[in-house]
Amino acid sequence: MAIEKKPAREIVGKLVVTKEGKKLGMVKDLTFEARSGELIHLVMSNPTSYAQSLNLEAGKSNSLLVPFSAVIAVGDFVVVSEEDIH
Repeated sequence: MAIEKKPAREIVGKLVVTKEGKKLGMVKDLTFEARSGELIHLVMSNPTSYAQSLNLEAGKSNSLLVPFSAVIAVGDFVVVSEEDIH
């Protein structure tokens, strides 16, 4: 499903939640493929204990990486599909 394009500044700082409403953490940054501009991961800071139990790839300084392919909506929150994280 295509997500409407938004500037990074509109995504960074938003709360990341699962579609079931479980809080995962805050978007700290984004990683992307330099040549194509394709988004690869959300870099999530302040991960909750639930997020830490999901076996996500670890980033620098206590951050977790959420595959951008798991993002299903961006609004007041960034909503991810837990099934697509793994």
